[in-house]
Amino acid sequence: MSKSVPAFLQDESDDRETDTTSEGSYQLSRHKKSPSSLTNLSSSSGMTSLSSVSGSVMSVYSGDFGNLEVKGNIQFAIDYVDSLKELHVFVAQCKDLAAADIKKQRSDPYVKTYLLPDKGKMGKKKTLVVKKTLNPVYNEILRYKIDRQILKTQKLNLSVWHRDTFKRNSFLGEVELDLETWDWDNKQNKQLKWYPLRRKTAPVAFEAENRGEMKLALQYVPEPMPGKKLPTTGEVHIWVKECLDLPLLRGSHLNSFVKCTILPDTSRKSRQKTRAVGKTTNPVFNHTMVYDGFRPGDLTEACVELTVWDHYKLTNQFLGGLRIGFGTGKSYGTEVDWMDSTSEEVALWEKMVNSPNTWIEATLPLRMLLIAKISK
Repeated sequence: MSKSVPAFLQDESDDRETDTTSEGSYQLSRHKKSPSSLTNLSSSSGMTSLSSVSGSVMSVYSGDFGNLEVKGNIQFAIDYVDSLKELHVFVAQCKDLAAADIKKQRSDPYVKTYLLPDKGKMGKKKTLVVKKTLNPVYNEILRYKIDRQILKTQKLNLSVWHRDTFKRNSFLGEVELDLETWDWDNKQNKQLKWYPLRRKTAPVAFEAENRGEMKLALQYVPEPMPGKKLPTTGEVHIWVKECLDLPLLRGSHLNSFVKCTILPDTSRKSRQKTRAVGKTTNPVFNHTMVYDGFRPGDLTEACVELTVWDHYKLTNQFLGGLRIGFGTGKSYGTEVDWMDSTSEEVALWEKMVNSPNTWIEATLPLRMLLIAKISK
């Protein structure tokens, strides 16, 4: 077998999110949409959906990291094909992996790759699972359509996982390459090499130094229709004004928009977006989103997730986000990863709750988030 990356395979399907946005898609300055009733989330049926949310994080970090020893090596090579504008990752094999099945001394391993900082579906590729071995051979090419200049802003993460009969994943180790200084013209860098697998990189290593800021305002309206005899639920108004100093991940190109979800509801009908604003790192949106169905008690359990994305062709690249809530780590009695608001985000939420019918404004720094899966 040649020790250079083999020829490109033309018929591989594209594994990407196709959540496109256009300039004309979001013209309403005030868009009212109700999530699946927040009131019902405190009931037993709501707790079922909440449990599924807390356990389904779509990111590099999903899976079991603590049970298995990290050992062994992985052999791979990378190359950039200018004529195709593609990064090729040739995953050859692994050896001496940890045994997920201690008694039979074997695992069912596969390799997953990400281009960081994007940790969503569009940045993820993976090999097939090779069963019952600690020395799997893959000989697979994982390909990314990406401009060479953008690669300089990326890191390549390769992680090895065991997948059991119930499709649960256990972490077996990882390797990470910083592509900012990678010499693509060096022939030695195109050869197959062995890399030792390492323990999980701390999440802080994935943080960009500066993801920019968002200027916004929140308002809680307890009784949108006063005077009605029956008790009504309240509304949370979210006014996304502008973003400042967004990072450029595609050279000088940027076409950004903001997406909003009220957690724990991750259904598509609860998601709202601004229009996309191009050719600036300081986009002005002036877009108001309204969510109803809030009882006073729901304000303690819910969290506003705002994420900023760069839209390019058929893909959306994550730039940064906010999670505005009380940051208690729990929602309706269940521990959840997404209730992780910073002190600044908590302060904004507290002021909104304590000052009903009043716009509370803030400028908050965007940060890396573990994005929850969007349910249908």
